Amino acid sequence: MDEYKEHFTIRNWAEEDRPREKLLIKGRKSLSDAELLAILLGSGTRSESAVDLARRIIQEVNGNLAELSRMGIKELTKFNGIGEAKAVNILAALELGRRRSESEVIAREKITNSRDAWEVLKSSMDDMPYEEFWILLLNKANKIIRKVIISEGGISGTVVDPKKIFKIALDHHASSIILGHNHPSGNLQPSEADMKITRKIRDAGNLLDINVLDHIISGDNGYYSFADEGSL
Repeated sequence: MDEYKEHFTIRNWAEEDRPREKLLIKGRKSLSDAELLAILLGSGTRSESAVDLARRIIQEVNGNLAELSRMGIKELTKFNGIGEAKAVNILAALELGRRRSESEVIAREKITNSRDAWEVLKSSMDDMPYEEFWILLLNKANKIIRKVIISEGGISGTVVDPKKIFKIALDHHASSIILGHNHPSGNLQPSEADMKITRKIRDAGNLLDINVLDHIISGDNGYYSFADEGSL
């Protein structure tokens, strides 16, 4: 039995096949998703190595790291071999990756089209299992002053207060704003409620001389732009 268990221990593998050593020798890009995850896990169980445990987790989400990012502590600790500490390591690493992506996009600063706006907004809303509503505050040159979350809600909607939006816009001397929210379902088509709140915010912006340039609905594989579709 002891020899059987030894088979599952990474330290018994050839050095170049161990995830940490492989990263040192061949570089981080040479590692699979499971191998990178195994480094975060550090160890497996009595019956499987850290790599095997990582593969099992990756298989559970069908190889989709975005799906893994949506998991919380409770979901992760349901896997045999994953305790709270390992779950925290996984979530922290995924959050760092998300923030890196967000930093790269924000560095572009200027918004020139709907895709620019989507890329800035989606970096905050990616992987969220519930709806969030954000705004981009822009100056006269369409450069980002700030990105602000307005509300978060459930799977099917969130409450948006136009007064809060324009108080923030006025406080930061924004010349224009772009609205954005996500659809966790993946359906990018605006609902009647989406259309109604967009018109309400647009009309309020006209009174305050703060242009609402667009409203972006973000999904896993794309976006809907009210401006591009002539719905604004």
